[in-house]
Amino acid sequence: MSEPEARTVTCASPAGLHRIGYWEWQCASGEADPPVVLCVHGLTRNGRDFDALAARLAARYRVICPDMAGRGRSDRLANSALYAIPQYLADCVTLIARLDVERLAWVGTSMGGLIGMSLASLSANPIAALVLNDVGPVLSAEGLSRIGDYVGKAPSFDSYEACVAYTRAIAAGFGPHDDSGWDLLARHYWVRDGSRWRVHYDPRIAEPFATAGAAGPMNLWPLFDAIQCPTLVMRGERSDLLDPVTARAMTGRGPRARLLEFEGVGHAPSLIPEPQIAAVEHFLKESFR
Repeated sequence: MSEPEARTVTCASPAGLHRIGYWEWQCASGEADPPVVLCVHGLTRNGRDFDALAARLAARYRVICPDMAGRGRSDRLANSALYAIPQYLADCVTLIARLDVERLAWVGTSMGGLIGMSLASLSANPIAALVLNDVGPVLSAEGLSRIGDYVGKAPSFDSYEACVAYTRAIAAGFGPHDDSGWDLLARHYWVRDGSRWRVHYDPRIAEPFATAGAAGPMNLWPLFDAIQCPTLVMRGERSDLLDPVTARAMTGRGPRARLLEFEGVGHAPSLIPEPQIAAVEHFLKESFR
């Protein structure tokens, strides 16, 4: 698997300026101005989650995978309250301006899907095709509670093998993977810090997540109903975050999304197994030219 180019863009917040790191996979076709696919990760993850998918899509597209603020190579925010959708949305708008494209496809897992749904609901937005990976306008309290149990609380370890074992435990919902798949899910989630390994995100992202959870369930149907671009919803059959009732309702209102479910998978499909990559690839080929 080839390596992407590491780049940065400077963004603004009420607390000042911060840099967002992003990973750019150049289109292998040699096309002068290839279409762009933006892939945005979940709450505690980072842009390297999409390595398997991006390497495949790069045959046809220029693929951009940001590390959202506080994750991976991106700066940590001075004010933890800014770790929320409005700031992430503003950062993505700045990134899209840097890319100098008027239209793009968006692939968003969990939190990344919420950011994409928010952007796609706005007038004059650049999203021409949208993939929502195991997320929707209503989020299950059960899934939010499970995520809250581990976000910001991950221990450090003295070996990478222990990191992989911990990743297997907290990410069991990603579904079955072979050893190489678990290595892909762990290698950029952890970073060496002296003699220890620690998670590659700011633990303070848990603070606004907990505050939002205490405020009660969100109803994002008005955002979803405003989306007009072709939309694919991917759901783990065992997902505890996107329930089947909400997923089916998403096919009948708003953009009337196409729904695909994956057996043996919870929250969220990792976009590493071949059937999941092929599903995204087929949808983009049909919907984003």
